[in-house]
Amino acid sequence: MLRISIQTILRGVLMAGGMGIFLAATSPLEAAAQDRMPMRVAVEGAFPPFNYLDANNKLQGFDIDIANALCEVGKFECQFIIEKWDDIIPDLIADKYDAIISSMSMSLERRQKVAFTEKYYNSPSVFIARKDSSISDVSPAALSDKILGVTSSTAQESYANHLYPEMKKTVFRSSPELYKGLADGSVDIILEDKLAIYDWIANTKAGSCCEFKGPDLVDVTYFGEGAGIALRLDDKERLTRLNEALKSIKADGTYDMINAKYFPFSIQ
Repeated sequence: MLRISIQTILRGVLMAGGMGIFLAATSPLEAAAQDRMPMRVAVEGAFPPFNYLDANNKLQGFDIDIANALCEVGKFECQFIIEKWDDIIPDLIADKYDAIISSMSMSLERRQKVAFTEKYYNSPSVFIARKDSSISDVSPAALSDKILGVTSSTAQESYANHLYPEMKKTVFRSSPELYKGLADGSVDIILEDKLAIYDWIANTKAGSCCEFKGPDLVDVTYFGEGAGIALRLDDKERLTRLNEALKSIKADGTYDMINAKYFPFSIQ
């Protein structure tokens, strides 16, 4: 009786083992896909060095590298979608994608509409003018007769509209257009995210025309507490998983490696 029981057990183990080998050999991709949560990720694709299209029309930049790292660690099956900045929050709410990983500052106004993860980087805003400009004072009174450039639907535009209401303003559709407007004299001064424009000023011929003016601006009301990943307000599961993944890539050195690829200083 004992002998029969042992043989039966062994036969069952072998059968189970054989079945396991069969399943592993025929459907590993299906098993991996089932373990991952789908996530459609929106980016603007026009905000270098954070997100932009290279010469081969492929998405590159700090945001893209961070997103790929979070998708891997958080076990997301990610699909990138390029979206116009003006539409990026409305279309998230309309369920056209699941997350925005596109250097979005976590302003109080945006927190009314979307949920944010913990910040994944922080950057002040700053005024920039041409080096041959006589501008030194960037107070509203001193700039009252100047033309200010800002990018549409940004925290910088909101800040300028509220704190510099008397200034004449030119609103550009994207950051590259904003920088060109400053370089060619279409505007006298611009207001931009400091990290976003750093590479243009430091590493391009066009950007060598210009320099930072005045102090860093860190008003939480308009610029929030850094850049975060935006999600729909009710998307609690993705929010938790993304926050856990963000902690993981900061702890294991992945974040620092990506940081060093784009900036010679920490942007955490």
